[in-house]
Amino acid sequence: MSPIKIYTRLQQGQAWLEQGQGLRPAMVLTLGFTETGLIEGISAAGATPRDRRYTALADAEFMVNGLAPGPKYPLPPLQAGASPALISKAVIAGQRIPLVVLNAGLPQSPTVPWVDLGGKPAQCLSTGAALPLDVVHHLWRQGLAQGKLLGAQSDYILLAECVVGGTTTALGLLTGLGLDAAARVNSSHPTCNHDQKQTLVTQGLSRAELSDRPHPLAVAAAVGDPMQPVVAGMALAASRTRPVLLAGGTQMLAVYALMKAIAKAENYAWNPQNVVVGTTRWVAEDATGDTVGLAELTGACLLATQLSFETSRFEALRAYERGFVKEGVGAGGCAIAASLYQNWGQSQLLAAVEALLEQKSQLEPP
Repeated sequence: MSPIKIYTRLQQGQAWLEQGQGLRPAMVLTLGFTETGLIEGISAAGATPRDRRYTALADAEFMVNGLAPGPKYPLPPLQAGASPALISKAVIAGQRIPLVVLNAGLPQSPTVPWVDLGGKPAQCLSTGAALPLDVVHHLWRQGLAQGKLLGAQSDYILLAECVVGGTTTALGLLTGLGLDAAARVNSSHPTCNHDQKQTLVTQGLSRAELSDRPHPLAVAAAVGDPMQPVVAGMALAASRTRPVLLAGGTQMLAVYALMKAIAKAENYAWNPQNVVVGTTRWVAEDATGDTVGLAELTGACLLATQLSFETSRFEALRAYERGFVKEGVGAGGCAIAASLYQNWGQSQLLAAVEALLEQKSQLEPP
């Protein structure tokens, strides 16, 4: 079985994979925060709202430092399963993939080297005023600059994110852009909390009072998060000269929709053939969402790693097969990159992730 499956736009996906064979990407992890993520029950990326406040900081610290003793922000406890950062870190450490951390808008500064983009945390999207419009325009311009810079330095770029509550802001962005995304998005829960998400989005869009044909960045300002304009800008700029892998599921499909809308509104020239969305099988085949339908709706080429944890000796990894966690911190995209760069298949990926989880469990107090 192939380690990577193409779910939409087969011809584009095959061409992209052929182009990426043997290439080493640069990974760019964009951190952001939305108060949407603090709502009770909205996300499983952290067992409590307090845990979720620090998830992005913990993920960044782990992705840079690995299993360093005494982390300031340990990976948060989850309701079930293990952090997807384990998948991403196993790949970038095992294949020496470079990592850049961008701060698009966090309440606290990361503890590891990072680039400050001059953003700010978002209010809950239900306010209809998640971010000031001038901040969103600034973040988009910062994304363009970073995409041009990092694209020139790399074979291709793998764009990952960490924004807790981000699948809900993705639904807000998609809906505000005029796409029928209701009941299509995913979540970190085994069964997606569609009604809760939809209620927040409906509140936000009604309070935002957007025009009939709003500028896409105005939609992001109303109901989005700070990661979205940054990654959209990076991918647009880098696509002119390099392949781009949007590493994620629902959130990156929303970014792709934002890219298309911005390119049209701003008359910005880009190369859509260079851009694919790469996620995990657990997201692509999630029966409680419709990822493939959402990819078709946005026009994105969707790929997914076929990584399985069914035979893992760790219950925390087998939980992925029951629908917990599914994706995050670019896990699916990193697994895809691992298969392209050093031809890692199922056995190598599973072994690398299990080895890291075993080391983590040995370091933690009983």
